[in-house]
Amino acid sequence: MITLVSIYPTLLGTYGDGGNVMALKHRAELQGLDVEVVTVESGEAVPESGDLYVMGGGEDSAQTAASNALRAGGAVKRAAERGAAVFAICAGYQLLGEYFPDATSTPTPGLGILDVRTDRLPKRAVGELAASARDPLDQVLTGYENHAGATHLGPDATPLGMVKAGIGNGDGSEGALSGHIVGTYLHGPCLARNPQIADLLLGWAVGRELPFIEEPEVTALREERLRTVLD
Repeated sequence: MITLVSIYPTLLGTYGDGGNVMALKHRAELQGLDVEVVTVESGEAVPESGDLYVMGGGEDSAQTAASNALRAGGAVKRAAERGAAVFAICAGYQLLGEYFPDATSTPTPGLGILDVRTDRLPKRAVGELAASARDPLDQVLTGYENHAGATHLGPDATPLGMVKAGIGNGDGSEGALSGHIVGTYLHGPCLARNPQIADLLLGWAVGRELPFIEEPEVTALREERLRTVLD
């Protein structure tokens, strides 16, 4: 049984990122895996016994509130340190790092579990985002972005992919990967449009590599969205 912890889906769910939990449940079913979803709303304690933690995006004030609560509780950091998988998008991605800008662009401490630091882009990034994936993934990443963060990776993080269309981190790379932690700017929902990432996360949660199971309808959707930005 995989314990999937959905962190603050109301506070950090501005762009439909709650769909990532649905995508994980669906991919787990395809793989013959059982999943228990534990939903933790703002003000509730986050369990540190989870196998996989998921966070979405949100506005500046919501991001700061979430970061403050998660730093005070410490459960996500302790879970990550013991090897639990963590997947975070946009605001959630930024708050995994060392710091990110609040609503006044003041650097605000993050959880410090991903070697990234975020400041402001000159212009907000809005639109479709595509990136060539890097090991252990081999599919083109697809989604859309809506953020103002320029995220800089340190030596202990590697890009999730390299941008083919859009902005991503702002330096030609997209997202970050370190150990069992994945951060990205891909909405969509990300895991519905990129099931290979979902399978990677589930594999980490169960401690073994999972075979990729292709779904023709998802492949068709991916190809259609990629044609709009790459052709």
